[in-house]
Amino acid sequence: MAELETAQRERSRVVPIRAPSETAADAVGQKIAVELRGATKVFGKGTAHAVTALNDLSLGIRDNEFFTLLGPSGCGKTTLLRAIAGFEELSAGEIYLFGQAIDLLPPNRRPVNTVFQHYALFPHMTVAQNIAFGLEMQRRERAIIDRVVGEMLELVRLPTLASRRPQQLSGGQQQRVALARALATHPKVLLLDEPLSALDLKLRQEMRGELKTLQRETGITFIFVTHDQQEALTMSDRIAVMANGEVQQVGAPDEIYEHPVNRFVADFIGETNLLEATLIERANGGRAVCALGNGERLVVEDGRGAPGARITLSLRPEKVALRAADHADAAMHGTIRRLVYLGTDTQYEIDLGGGQMLLARAQNARGARPAFEPGARVGLEVAPGAARVLAD
Repeated sequence: MAELETAQRERSRVVPIRAPSETAADAVGQKIAVELRGATKVFGKGTAHAVTALNDLSLGIRDNEFFTLLGPSGCGKTTLLRAIAGFEELSAGEIYLFGQAIDLLPPNRRPVNTVFQHYALFPHMTVAQNIAFGLEMQRRERAIIDRVVGEMLELVRLPTLASRRPQQLSGGQQQRVALARALATHPKVLLLDEPLSALDLKLRQEMRGELKTLQRETGITFIFVTHDQQEALTMSDRIAVMANGEVQQVGAPDEIYEHPVNRFVADFIGETNLLEATLIERANGGRAVCALGNGERLVVEDGRGAPGARITLSLRPEKVALRAADHADAAMHGTIRRLVYLGTDTQYEIDLGGGQMLLARAQNARGARPAFEPGARVGLEVAPGAARVLAD
């Protein structure tokens, strides 16, 4: 970490530094691997065509976690990753690695490695030579290089392919070689820029599990960039959902999915119904009664706002149970307009009246036909905690 200490001393002569916390740990007591403070990046600053890619973004990424930056194209996630790697210079703000400022360090001096979308393997080198490249640049002893290359080949399950060249490998094998090369120098943080996007669906699904296993086995902090919600939900310890250069929400996958904080997160993560409603009254236990546009009422657990306030509810399709129209527990009613058979389940499009449509999903029992057909009037059972009140 000598380069980091030198860079911080140099930085102190240029701009004031807000000192990192004494423990460099977050609220749950875990060490922070990467910390961003007020990170801002403006492309074309001072021109009429200036674009803000990162907007005063602050974020802490814990040591030894699989952390995902998730968002649509253009939200700033790749710019943020490149800033950590040193490929983009921030317009304002600071980046710390284990409590040390790294803003002044060039990319080759930062103890991080990057796995790119298209792997960037050297075509004229063998698998073993690709993996050894970084160690050779560090002028490590030959015996150490050979030992580490062997360990990496075992780690990524390619011990018999050391002498092959990249063009002789499948896409999944090339991905593993790129990972092995990045891990060989034992970086403190591994940055992954949509590394699975070039693979077919089945291989992507296989590689998700392998990536997570690699992260656990190596104990290295992984920062993973993707626009694929399923990838983020299945692989991550925590997720930062991004939009317009800002972090909308940070949390564990189940927290992000079950408790979205705003309309963007609810709509971007998975599938949801966004229902406009009016808060009617507060009930016991932190619940509230809301009125939908068709006049029907729904009980929610996290009722925010004063009675009379217009609110937006997020209700996942799988949280809605279809019942007979006269079922005693039906919270809402509607008419099925269309159904789509999806194999594992069936999706129902339901007209609630008042201009509101709702999607519901029902698991397909073995050999059973859908319980309801288009045109049927149905009751909809919704548990009080299923519908979430969104902040905006």
